[in-house]
Order: sequence, then C-alpha cells, then structure tokens
Amino acid sequence: MKKVLLAALMMGATLGAQAQSEWFKNVKFSGYGMVQYQASDKDGAESNAFNLRLVRMALEGRAHEDFYWKVQMQINGNTYDPDKSSTDIRLVDLFGEWQKYEFFKVKAGQFKRPFTFENPMHPITQGFMSYSQNVSKLAGFSDRCGGNASNGRDIGVQIQGDFLKNAEGRNLLHYQVGAFNGEGINQKDKDNRKDIIGGMWVMPVKGMRIGAFGWTGSRAGVGEKNRYALSGEYAQNDWTFRTEYIHSQGWNAAHTSDKADGIYALCIAPIQKNKMHVKARYDLYREAKEWGQSKTMYEVGADYMFTKNLQINLEYARVNDRTIANADKHNYNMVDVELDFRF
Repeated sequence: MKKVLLAALMMGATLGAQAQSEWFKNVKFSGYGMVQYQASDKDGAESNAFNLRLVRMALEGRAHEDFYWKVQMQINGNTYDPDKSSTDIRLVDLFGEWQKYEFFKVKAGQFKRPFTFENPMHPITQGFMSYSQNVSKLAGFSDRCGGNASNGRDIGVQIQGDFLKNAEGRNLLHYQVGAFNGEGINQKDKDNRKDIIGGMWVMPVKGMRIGAFGWTGSRAGVGEKNRYALSGEYAQNDWTFRTEYIHSQGWNAAHTSDKADGIYALCIAPIQKNKMHVKARYDLYREAKEWGQSKTMYEVGADYMFTKNLQINLEYARVNDRTIANADKHNYNMVDVELDFRF
C-alpha cells in the first residue's frame, strides 16, 4: 500500500515538473477518499463495521490544446456493492479524448460506459451511500450477468458531442455512442463481439435533461444482453431531482427469468445552499422482473459540507427484500455514515 502511494506521488511530482512542456499542460494530481460506518439488522446477517469504502488517485492533463487524458487508480474499497468489501488495487481509468470540436469528440481507452445519467457521476456527487440498485446491477458495477466488477467501466472507443445552441448559446442536444469489449475493466474481449452502447438527451431548459439509452452486446459463456434506460434530471440552484428506469434482457443462471428491471427516484434539497442538504430516495430493483424477486430501499438522509473538499453524510434506509424466503424477515434497517474528502 505504501509503495503504491509513493509511486503515485512520485509520478505526480514528475509530471508536475513537466507541466510547462509542449506535451503536458496543466497537469493535475488529485484524489478522494470515502470513510464509512454502516450497520444493518438484517436477520441472520447483522453487521456493524467501519470501512474504507473507496480511495482513488488520478492524474489528468492536456497534450497540446485539443487532447485531454486521464489515468486513475483505485487503491481499495468499492462502489458497486455496499454489502461487500474489496482491497485490491486496480487501474480504473486510462483514456485520451480528442476535444477539438464541441459537437464531435473521440475518446479511446478505459472509461465509464455511456449508459444512464448516474453511472458517470462522481461517487461523492451522486449523493447517496451507494449507486442505485438498477445502475449497480445493470450498468456494469456488480453486473447481473456476471463478469468482472468494473465500476461501470469498459475498454473501447466512443464519440460524443453537444450541438443545436439556443439564443443564449446553450446546447439543446447531446449524443454519445461507443463500441466496447463487453468484459469490464482490464479485460480483453473473450468472444470477439463488441458491446454497442449509446444515448441521447435533450436539454429544453437550463438544468434539465431528458434522455434515453440503449445497450446491446454479449458475454462469452452467458449469451446476449439487451438493455435500455429512460432518464430524467433537473439540477439547478443546488436542488437535484433525478429518476431512471432500466430494463434488461440477458440470461442469469441464478434465476428462471432472463429479464430484470429497476427504477429509482431521488430528491436532494438545500437547507443552506452549497453547505447542507436533506435527501430522499426510492430505489427498487427486480432481479427477475417479478415482485417476488424485488428489493426496495426507502432512504432519507442529510449531508453537511465543512468545506468544498470535506463533507459528512448520514443516511437511514428501510429495506423490503422479498428475495428472503421467510416473509416475516423481508424488512430490515440500515444506517450509513460517511466522511468524504477530496484532495
């Protein structure tokens, strides 16, 4: 662990010293950590523990004026399943993007899949103790169809852009589409068939996005998967409203159905603008697209920002998990406290 941190710091210092060179301009070394306490009274699986949920360090910069690059390492913890822990060291991002034209950008390497609004969001900015269940299961975190746990990322190439400016100079349309291995991070394609993922959204008023996404692909030994998502968000004046529905068709050997779906809806409201918020989320996921296989989380919480780089979060969740065989044990409670910092 110490060797990894030292190597990252040395790399940051070396590249920082070259920041005025032709190839490396405005090089930035940054990172963040999420320290967590979580308790659950789930029958037969009670827990009460402190955890290092996530630690990441990144380097980013520009090569010439039109090319942006980023490298990011995850040192420990995970963001894809709050019930599991991981202490492995992994490369999560390594990509470059040609950004000469606002309406046509090309990205290549390992990065977030262009699927749903929530998947690309920073885990602190996302606002809750974990990504929603449907995003976690159907956007490549801890995926329903198995595979490498990949924090919503894959290896491939993508084009994207914004266009159709209004009188105020604000773009009204965004598109993104890419071809990916379909195996997750740090993995070669095992069936030589690429996943095609894309989306488009309109921005009719400032702060609002209404979008749709599609994903078709396959995985060796599992078969085809086809997914779509419908998304809406309004984020303005420190208020956030967001909802997304995801539907998936793709075999999962653990269940009799090849279909799954889920929806979440959330609100984050300022008590003191850019300082303190209260929040609530309804989060439903159906593993076999059946109510008998549903898990619903009703969440409320608050956060307080000591500075723009340090905040504390408190959250309570009432869980109804119908996948538990004993109907008397479907309901349980969770409490989550996190201290998040950026550097």
